[in-house]
Amino acid sequence: MGNMVVRNNFEWVYTDQPHSDRRKEILAKYPQIKNLMGPDPHFKWIVTFMVMVQILSCFIVRDLPWKWLLFCSYAFGGVINHSLTLAIHDISHNVAFGNKSARWNRFFGMFANLPIGVPYSTSFKKYHIDHHRYLGGDGLDVDIPTDFEGRFFCTPIRKVLWIVIQPLLYVLRPLYVNPKPITHLEIINALVQFSFDLIIYYLWGLKPVAYLIAGSCLSMGFHPISGHFIAEHYMFLKGYETYSYYGPLNLLTFNVGYHMEHHDFPSIPGSKLSLVRKIAPEYYDTLPYHTSWGRVLWDFIFCKELGPFSRVKRECELAKKD
Repeated sequence: MGNMVVRNNFEWVYTDQPHSDRRKEILAKYPQIKNLMGPDPHFKWIVTFMVMVQILSCFIVRDLPWKWLLFCSYAFGGVINHSLTLAIHDISHNVAFGNKSARWNRFFGMFANLPIGVPYSTSFKKYHIDHHRYLGGDGLDVDIPTDFEGRFFCTPIRKVLWIVIQPLLYVLRPLYVNPKPITHLEIINALVQFSFDLIIYYLWGLKPVAYLIAGSCLSMGFHPISGHFIAEHYMFLKGYETYSYYGPLNLLTFNVGYHMEHHDFPSIPGSKLSLVRKIAPEYYDTLPYHTSWGRVLWDFIFCKELGPFSRVKRECELAKKD
């Protein structure tokens, strides 16, 4: 990738993101990839089953001692909740009911949100569009850390703290970087979510609610699955801003590891992203990729060259005016 300069320790580029050009090139060569686009008929049933499992778990953990409740939150419930956040990621691309039923996707996202404990799905959709459209865009892509994060979280201990508080940063960063008005769907999302929390509290007490929220916070912080937050776009090799992960944890995360393929073809469900690589291997096998999210976390913490500043950024002036 040419035309790069370092500014404020981010990697600033003055080229467009590579995904749209690669998408056009691949589709010209392999038009059959269009057949992979559209809703996944099995997806909504898998998500519904996961939500039901978490509701059943609320009943089971209602009398657990706190230490075992937190253990179950980290080792079991948090895995499901993190997976549900990635289901919400797919739902934001309308893979549950298709583009023609966008409103059904939004409400299904609220349903998938229930075990997470806090309203999330509608706000995520609002900002995730910008992440794809303006990847690395200064002031637009809220997935990019702030300058303060880059300057402060620069030692191994501070990087661990940064990873632990990732859920908090993902809530606060949009409010600072690119605040947007609250929509009526976000209000509905909050009302549905807090009503669910109150019902769980009324039925079984505080511990099940704590189980759900703790699972979400713990699994999105210092947890093996959370390695995908860093693996996806942190620049482990100079000039590469998106990376795929090809490993077993894709089975628990709706194939979010196929991230290069996802940004090339965001309308393809996670369940079919591996087929993109099989159809067009010459476009992906030559790119750097990860095989372990645990190794990603280890390298990020202990490698001096890696940190919150290890991101590609670009100006998107025309996008800002739009």
